[in-house]
Amino acid sequence: MTKRRFTPAYPAELRERGVRLFRENRADYTSDTAAYRAIAPKLGCSPDSLRSWCQQAERDAGQRAGLTSAEKDRIKELERENRELRTANEILKKASAYFAQAEFDRPFRK
Repeated sequence: MTKRRFTPAYPAELRERGVRLFRENRADYTSDTAAYRAIAPKLGCSPDSLRSWCQQAERDAGQRAGLTSAEKDRIKELERENRELRTANEILKKASAYFAQAEFDRPFRK
């Protein structure tokens, strides 16, 4: 498994404000990158963070291909549930093997 770097969780209000500022002021800049670089410091985030927020907002609005936030959340929930079920199955297999062995070791009665 790869190590993930710590990234601060920005409040939803800040992300929404950043997306709104980008959309309102994009025309004032020569490129998207220039807009991200100018707007991000005003919000206290990196240009890459602002770019990803804007792209995700476009996905959520159906303007860009990819998974929406709701779909990502659903996948994350299903993966968590899958992990829990695998753990429960492993516990049940071990318990079944334990009790089967105990039954096998029990003296035979006539």
